[in-house]
Amino acid sequence: MPIRLLAPEVSSKIAAGEVVERPASVVKELVENSLDADATEISVEIKAGGAEYIRIADNGCGIAAGEIESAFQRFSTSKLSDADDLESISTLGFRGEAIPSIAAVSRVSLVTRTPDAQSGVGLEVDEGTVLSKESHAASPGTVVTVRQLFKNFPARRKFLRTTATETSRVQSLITRYALAYPSVRFQLSTERSEVFSSPGSGDLREVISAAYGLETAQAMLDLSAESLEEEDAELSVSGMVGPSSVDRANRSYMSFFVNGRWVQNRALGYAVDQAYRGFLMERRFPVAVVNVHLSPQDVDVNVHPAKAEVRFRQENRVFGAVQKTVRRTLTDHSPVPEMRHSAAPQAHSATGSANAPFWPTAPFATSSPAPVPHPESPETLPDQTPYVNPPVPKQALPVLRVLGQVQYTYIAAEGPDGMYLIDQHAAHERIVFEKVRADARSRTFEAQSLLEPVSVELNPRQEQLFGVHQELIAQVGFGVEPFGPQTYLVRSVPAQVAEGEPGQIFRDILDSMDEGGGFEAWEERAAYSIACHGAIRAGKSLSREEMSELARALEECDQPNTCPHGRPTMIHLSSSHLEREFGRR
Repeated sequence: MPIRLLAPEVSSKIAAGEVVERPASVVKELVENSLDADATEISVEIKAGGAEYIRIADNGCGIAAGEIESAFQRFSTSKLSDADDLESISTLGFRGEAIPSIAAVSRVSLVTRTPDAQSGVGLEVDEGTVLSKESHAASPGTVVTVRQLFKNFPARRKFLRTTATETSRVQSLITRYALAYPSVRFQLSTERSEVFSSPGSGDLREVISAAYGLETAQAMLDLSAESLEEEDAELSVSGMVGPSSVDRANRSYMSFFVNGRWVQNRALGYAVDQAYRGFLMERRFPVAVVNVHLSPQDVDVNVHPAKAEVRFRQENRVFGAVQKTVRRTLTDHSPVPEMRHSAAPQAHSATGSANAPFWPTAPFATSSPAPVPHPESPETLPDQTPYVNPPVPKQALPVLRVLGQVQYTYIAAEGPDGMYLIDQHAAHERIVFEKVRADARSRTFEAQSLLEPVSVELNPRQEQLFGVHQELIAQVGFGVEPFGPQTYLVRSVPAQVAEGEPGQIFRDILDSMDEGGGFEAWEERAAYSIACHGAIRAGKSLSREEMSELARALEECDQPNTCPHGRPTMIHLSSSHLEREFGRR
């Protein structure tokens, strides 16, 4: 087949396929245009999941009557003037492809009016061809209506999901932009009802309440606004993150924005994952709204036509800023989970009376995805109890008086406001972890010499890791020397694991360093493994003095409320809870 130039209608459809993947793609491009036009109110209406009808209205600056036809020409934009502008993009849109791509695969009508114009102008385009242009009564702003998406592109249309799925994608998109722009009022409605509405008050917590529910919004923590290091003067991180008690089963509740743009970036997601390391149990994920602000010259948004991916000039710097800010917020706000009744229905006897359990069904406070408030009965923060910041660790873990041991596993203690049950293994893991980590960083480790050295055979990968991290392994207390091909002698071990099997512990630490991720500190990986091997086991009988010493050591920890793997070290039965259980109130 000879090489030839594609016809304009073919090339436009190819370009449209890159930009417009589904109805949510159309909504994204048009909403970004509205935000670039400084709109403070954006209304979105869809039918059949957006496949048949999409209408987006805003109160932005509008388009001048003489420029409206240019908006439908490819690579026509008001946001760039020359190639140098690509080095510093500050707007959400810039490629000049969105509206022409949408018009190439649908029927589009646009009505717009600038604030200084006496009337608006309307333009209707079908498959890239202008059908009509006329004066139109309109309020300042722009209204774009898209009908029959992919009507001439059946290959793409047949890959659309159900109406409910496509509607959900649009709702997720609008929710994220509402989180990024809390001062803008967003509304999303379908042919049946209003699906989402944000107040536009500028309060991020109110947007989270509308998106994820009041209970989640009240629990969210403001990311610390403290400045980073001097070299990061142009880099800041803001937003909100949930405490360890507010977790989810997937990552869909984590939203990242770079200079107001919703992005998908693995480094940002990994930074938050590492910040929550030790706060959340495995396979649980946080609720997070993270805004990264940095110089436009330090981020490349011209990576993909959909503009959903970005690259950072200094990725490690951005990673460190996000991880540090989120981690600092979590360590400053770490409440002890309180035991309370489960919301699950209680069993009933044959006579129909409730048979309430003596102890709560759930062993400690758990969380589940909060439902989005019904549009007919919206829940807003101003009408509810004012939000109170959770206690910081020094307040969350008061001085405790040890009472005894339960099943050789839990330590019962009394505090100022009720009773605390401490998991002796999880608590000791936390104590050992923080001590090993601190000793490794200060090079003041405690080593225990073995009466007889232990021979250990390593596989090639373990041997390579030992060669790279030999100095660190020595810092945490291991004395290891070569003893033949792939064989080593362990002569000393960290004091915390002196009673364990030295060879297995040494191999486990090397394996933990091979779990992936280049940003996490290696000494933390070693400390995780040593803490797991060196902690007191469940089932071990402790004396009163040992229990008291463990409680005192836990009080001194920087993060006393969870073990390094994210399990709670203790639960709290408040005085009011005990009084309710015993019928005293």
